[in-house]
Amino acid sequence: MTYVVTENCIACKYTDCVEVCPVDCFYEGENFLVIHPDECIDCGVCEPECPADAIRPDTEPEMGKWVEINRKYAEMWPVIITKKDPLPTADEMDGKPDKMGMLSEAPGEGG
Repeated sequence: MTYVVTENCIACKYTDCVEVCPVDCFYEGENFLVIHPDECIDCGVCEPECPADAIRPDTEPEMGKWVEINRKYAEMWPVIITKKDPLPTADEMDGKPDKMGMLSEAPGEGG
């Protein structure tokens, strides 16, 4: 099992989760975070830290596509281990449906 970041993180990008990760397996895009599924140790400490409830275990239904999305971008983006301010749109975008079209493939700054 692994944990993955799902669609609700897009355009929010809260980073509370990265500070508690014991193995530094979060990677930062311009407007989204991902967890490298091969680095995650399944401890689960990140899941309750996400204010947007965007982190889910891969054992939930239909998480296979999110495992692949997380893997793809974890290979492209820099690691992030330090909490940062969320995106300015975070409060208004939290819970909005159909955000996949907003996902930027551009890397974040990491750090």
